Amino acid sequence: MKNRYDFIYLFDVKDGNPNGDPDAGNLPRVDAETGHGLVTDVCLKRKVRNYVGLVHGENPPYEIYVKEKAVLNNQHQRAYEKYDIKPESKKLPKKIEDAQKVTGFMCQNFFDIRTFGAVMTTEVNCGQVRGAIQMTFGRSIDPIVAAEHAITRMAVTKKEDLEKERTMGRKFTIPYGLYRVHGFVNARLAGQTGFGENDLELFWQSLEQMFEHDRSAARGEMSAREILIFKHDASLGNAPAHSLFERIQIERADDSVPARKFADYRILFDGTPLDESVGVGQSRDLGNGVTLIRR
Repeated sequence: MKNRYDFIYLFDVKDGNPNGDPDAGNLPRVDAETGHGLVTDVCLKRKVRNYVGLVHGENPPYEIYVKEKAVLNNQHQRAYEKYDIKPESKKLPKKIEDAQKVTGFMCQNFFDIRTFGAVMTTEVNCGQVRGAIQMTFGRSIDPIVAAEHAITRMAVTKKEDLEKERTMGRKFTIPYGLYRVHGFVNARLAGQTGFGENDLELFWQSLEQMFEHDRSAARGEMSAREILIFKHDASLGNAPAHSLFERIQIERADDSVPARKFADYRILFDGTPLDESVGVGQSRDLGNGVTLIRR
């Protein structure tokens, strides 16, 4: 890769729980001081992994390293077996070239290692990798209000419970929330992990489509809304990421009523409606070696 990228990802949720907090009874995550909703980067990366696994069947070079019931030491052992190297407990091979081989094997075969990096210093040590892509927490544009719903289960688990009262439970949702995520693609780190242009295109596709294949009772209506990509001419970049992000503002179309849909917001670029600045699927040269791409 020859270009650095910074991007803004917008997604929304309606009558759902985008990311429950297990330390708070699965309530939607929230900034305790401001009331804004939060979605962790780990949550979003999980959905990217799931989409890539769904599309490519978790076959090399698109295997998924962090997944349910994965035994990481077994995955690491494959790298040693590939090059007929005997592992030492918790240590990388002494020869530098051997250490590079086992780490390289993991990058070559596992999409999420190339993309997000991994700490593979377990019993069978394959080293550490810094990934090409990092994302921030998603943060809602407005504060959220979590609603609590009582639910019942009519069925019982055991025969002797047939005459007892039905089980009561709780479900938490937010009426609506539009979330903003900032992300970064590091071309220099991509060169170290083998992350290439095809991987990057697959990542963009994942952001566009991953919610379509992640439906559940708690996430029935989550949707990707915008991916705004700042492409730099140089691998080290041509402008600070924060200065580019600040050019995109999101404001309410009508503050007198609560937001309940995406159309209740306006997206502005340098104070001008985004649709007037750059259309969907188009790009705009911003000067100084930076191009804005709207997917």
